[in-house]
Order: sequence, then C-alpha cells, then structure tokens
Amino acid sequence: MVRVTNSTTPCADVVLPCLDEAAALPWVLARIPDGWRAIVVDNGSTDGSATIARAHGATVVHEPRRGFGAACHTGLLAAEADIVCFCDCDASLDPGLLTAFVRTVAAGDADLVLGRRRPQERGAWPVHARLGNLALTRMLRRRTGLTLGDLGPLRAARREPLLALGLTDRRSGYPLQMVVRAADAGWRIEEREVPYRPRTGKSKVTGTWRGTWHTVRDMRAVLRQPPVARDLATPTRAAR
Repeated sequence: MVRVTNSTTPCADVVLPCLDEAAALPWVLARIPDGWRAIVVDNGSTDGSATIARAHGATVVHEPRRGFGAACHTGLLAAEADIVCFCDCDASLDPGLLTAFVRTVAAGDADLVLGRRRPQERGAWPVHARLGNLALTRMLRRRTGLTLGDLGPLRAARREPLLALGLTDRRSGYPLQMVVRAADAGWRIEEREVPYRPRTGKSKVTGTWRGTWHTVRDMRAVLRQPPVARDLATPTRAAR
C-alpha cells in the first residue's frame, strides 16, 4: 500500500510498542506525521494506555506475550503501508524525525535507516545503558562488519523485506536481530543522528543495571545465530 502525504513524503505506518506509557502517549502521538498511521501495540498496560492511544487517533492492537520483540513484531504484522517505522513510546524520541528516514527508503538510497541517539540532557541515556550499547556495537562490527554507533529503536524499512527477514526474537534482542539479518542479507544500512530526550516515566529495560544486563544477554544470543539465507531476505529491485 503506497500513500503520499501533502508534502510528497510517502506515508508510513509507525509501530509503537507500549507498556504503561499513558503519560508519554499524547506527546508522541501528536508528533506522528500527518497522514501516517500510528500503531500502538499494548503489551499489557494497566494505566489506560490503550484508551488514551485510541482517543488520540492511534490504531491499537494487543500483544499479551510480554517482550519488546513480541510487541514490535505484532505491530509489523498489523502494518499495511509499504514502509514501516519503529519508535519508542516513552517520549524520548520524536517520531516526526522519521519523515527523513522514509524519504531515504522510498528513494531507494538505503534499505534500513537507523537513528543514532544523541542525548540532549543529563540522564537521558544512563551510563550503564550506554556502556551496554557500546559493547554490543563492537560485537556487531566483529559479526557483520557494520560500523554503527547505536542500536536504537528509531528506524524505517520496507514492510515486505522486513517480514522476509524471518525475525524470531521476541525479547530485547529484536532490534539487533533486525540489523544482523539485514546485514547478512546484503541490505544497505544507513545511520543518522537524532536527539534523545529523557524518557517520560520509568524505563522497563535500560533503567537499571539488571535490565541492561538482560538486554545485553538477549542481544548476545542473537549475535551467536547463524546467517540467514541471503536470497530470501534481500530487498528486490522492485521494492527499491
């Protein structure tokens, strides 16, 4: 499904995994580009997040299995647009920045565009989370040759090639698995700097040393997986 906004930017679906983000949702949803669809994937919220999301015009789907990857993949399956974006739902990242990502993918200049987070305030990115990210990017370079500076959640790619990657991780390793399998499949991956704000509310993943360790553990498991079959997941010329 290819739609175009008034500014000639192709429309996209934005997947927003959500677990108790009632306080952040209004800010996030107000910044979804006009004509785009926000898909809020409720992962078991108890604070009325789903109701708030609907009131602000989002499509809400439910994923009862706890896990960042489970929520992201359910959102991907619910998406219909040719290009699908991902963004955290905690107001740390502005989904409006995704318009540039989508233009790049639509023009065929990259197959996957990633946001490299740049903290705007003290405390936006805790030291333990930053160290975990640094370790993982180094391991990613050894595994794939990619010289990325971040494994952040803000990203955009075409829906059908994403599905063809056959992503299986349903926990914290999902974002990394997407990058690893895309690299194995020969995708052109581009990274862009994006401002990173302090999140609204308490982090469920990287807000503590324990949460960061669990994330690193999940991602290390992804890096040990064998490469995928390249012919099944490489974006076709038609898709580009």
